[in-house]
Amino acid sequence: MIQWTKLLTLILIITTIFTAVALSLPVIVRDINLGIDLQGGVYVLLEAQVPEGGEQETEAEETSQEENKNLWQKITAWFDGLFGGKEEEETREISNEDMIATIAVLRNRVDSFGLSEPVIQREGERRIRIELATDPNNPEQGQQAILETIGKTALLEFKDSSGKTVLTGANLTEAQAVYQADEFGRQVPMVSLVFDSAGAKIFSELTASHLGQQIPIYLDGEVISAPTVQTVIADGKAVITGIETIEEASRLANLLRSGALPLELEQLEVRTVGPTLGSDSLKASLWAGLLGLALVMVFMIIFYRLPGLIASLALLAYGVILLDLLVVLKAVLTLPGIAGIILTLGMAIDANVIIFERLKEELRNGKTPRSATLAAFDKALSSIMDGNITTLIVAAILYALGTGPIRGFAVTLSLGILCSMFTALIITKAMMKNLVDSNILKSNWLLGVKK
Repeated sequence: MIQWTKLLTLILIITTIFTAVALSLPVIVRDINLGIDLQGGVYVLLEAQVPEGGEQETEAEETSQEENKNLWQKITAWFDGLFGGKEEEETREISNEDMIATIAVLRNRVDSFGLSEPVIQREGERRIRIELATDPNNPEQGQQAILETIGKTALLEFKDSSGKTVLTGANLTEAQAVYQADEFGRQVPMVSLVFDSAGAKIFSELTASHLGQQIPIYLDGEVISAPTVQTVIADGKAVITGIETIEEASRLANLLRSGALPLELEQLEVRTVGPTLGSDSLKASLWAGLLGLALVMVFMIIFYRLPGLIASLALLAYGVILLDLLVVLKAVLTLPGIAGIILTLGMAIDANVIIFERLKEELRNGKTPRSATLAAFDKALSSIMDGNITTLIVAAILYALGTGPIRGFAVTLSLGILCSMFTALIITKAMMKNLVDSNILKSNWLLGVKK
């Protein structure tokens, strides 16, 4: 007797999958972020500038060191001078530690744009190359916004009435873009600041000594706000006003959170980078992927029949879930990322093959379709988990040690594995269980077993 409840549940699951595909595709096409190799972006070459007084300080250090040298060191230094050693001394005006710290700050700033898979590399002693994708439809991720964000020194200073700097951004623990009421009760964009304990004490003393006076706030030497102190502020909180838009407030908050650049940077070269894969190549790749997916589905249906059809539906669910996750996480899809998706697609098929081969074995041993299905999923679980967990460990290592496109591959690989496990062990199992429980199957041939 046909169990209509089970059959209707199966139909509901299939309908949900097709509805999710229809509703998600327009959102995915519209909102998914493409990487620099697929849509292009911006290339920036920066050069660190020698700090003011750096040459004088270096000369003073050299004089002090010269006085402390013994005879052998003086002789060695004289030979070094003959063979170009003096030129090497001049490169020490900018320390390696400052360059490393500058790259770290730049990486924090670029990371504020989301999972953009940036390329940030040091070139030579004083130059840094940055490449990342831009989104012309999003003002916060446009080329101009990116250049403004990575180029600013972002040195925040609070000065007293005599013009002396008493507090800097080094004491900041938090910076957020918010809407707050101004003196007229209007909700306007501001940047909310929170200082650490040392900064809170300094700020409390500063406001206590400037009641009724303005405390100018400087960013890179320019006044960006000058609020009048109405009361002593002892909780270590302050706001930056005079900001026109919430996007501008968000950029400023990102700058302050990432910290000031240890070195001043000059933009030597800025250019727009076209996609290394043209739009024609991208379309061809997408069509090739769809054709490959269709061929896999046809093979599964021919070889495994109804289970193959169910696996094909689960693959559609896998693709939608994975791409929706990339959109929600604002991840950037690059060519290595597409490779990760294709790899996990193959692993999702492998999981189904393991399950269905086990199902055929159980049916040949004389079990009923229901008991064979449950046994197939139970016995295949360990093999599926072992294979996927080892791959997840490799993906974690790639993400921890890799940079740029390598990390993008690791992200899509990890998400793809989790999605493929979910679809194979949850969605496929739910459909198969409802199929065999509905009692509509009259022959094991429909489950892939030869007569």
